[in-house]
Amino acid sequence: MNIAAIFIHTLDVTLPVFALVFVGIAMRRIGWIDDRFVSAASKIVFKGSMPALIFVSIVGANLGDAIRPGMIAYFGLATVASFILIWLWAIWRVPEIQRGVYVQGAFRGNCGIVGLALAQNMYGDFGLSAGSILVGEVILIYNILAVIVLTWYQPSESADWRSITRGVATNPLILATLASVAVAASGIPMPKWVMTSGEYFAQLTLPLALICIGGALSVRALYDARGIAFSASAIKMTILPGAAVIGGWLLGYPPRELGLMFVYFACPTAAASFIMVEAMGGDARLAANIVALTTLAASVTMTTGVFVLRVAGII
Repeated sequence: MNIAAIFIHTLDVTLPVFALVFVGIAMRRIGWIDDRFVSAASKIVFKGSMPALIFVSIVGANLGDAIRPGMIAYFGLATVASFILIWLWAIWRVPEIQRGVYVQGAFRGNCGIVGLALAQNMYGDFGLSAGSILVGEVILIYNILAVIVLTWYQPSESADWRSITRGVATNPLILATLASVAVAASGIPMPKWVMTSGEYFAQLTLPLALICIGGALSVRALYDARGIAFSASAIKMTILPGAAVIGGWLLGYPPRELGLMFVYFACPTAAASFIMVEAMGGDARLAANIVALTTLAASVTMTTGVFVLRVAGII
């Protein structure tokens, strides 16, 4: 496959995902959707259609192929390592009052929506099933690490670990992952009508979620962005995925797993990071700036990254 063909194939993978984000932005600007729609649709995705997507993708997959212990372990360790290194960098370069927001914005990605969509586009059923397993893992890790760093720099806030534990334990995406793995491992056949209905419902997830991202995106936040927001965004979109893929490549991971690593580490910052910062009384404007910058930049950085890695024969 020549370079032009690789580039076109890369666009076929990434553009459908980011086109829907820009559709959401356009729909918001012309008044087709508003905050109420985004709130209601996001609730449907989070509590209903995305758990259904995870369930049917894992139950219908080859579990031995979807669960890659080495990849799962590497992803978890790399996430924690990146969190620590970004925190150390922030201690050196970022004002203390903004460090917690900076660190969270630089490591916490939107894997459940953007990552899963690209994983499916790149690797089909394998990307969807293996990517769903990773989603359950990252939700747990991201929430714990985010609370640690935000609480550290917000002395007025104390970490309510009971509430955090309850929130993680009742998270619909984690529950869907655990339930689907248990059903798949048991070998119990699911009725065809259940799987078909689940697939219909699951098909709502990615288009609706991506439109909601665009609808909730504050383009105006870009005008307020300053050096610290750009710094966190650069780490999130370039340095972090690059380091993760290089580390995985040196350890000998196969191309499909390296592709998933890149996609998940290169995801734009999750909108949930802004919600958590606002709830804890942190610098919400900085958090919003990072989310806006990374989301709009992702269409370029992720497309470029996939293209370069494919030309190099790594993924």
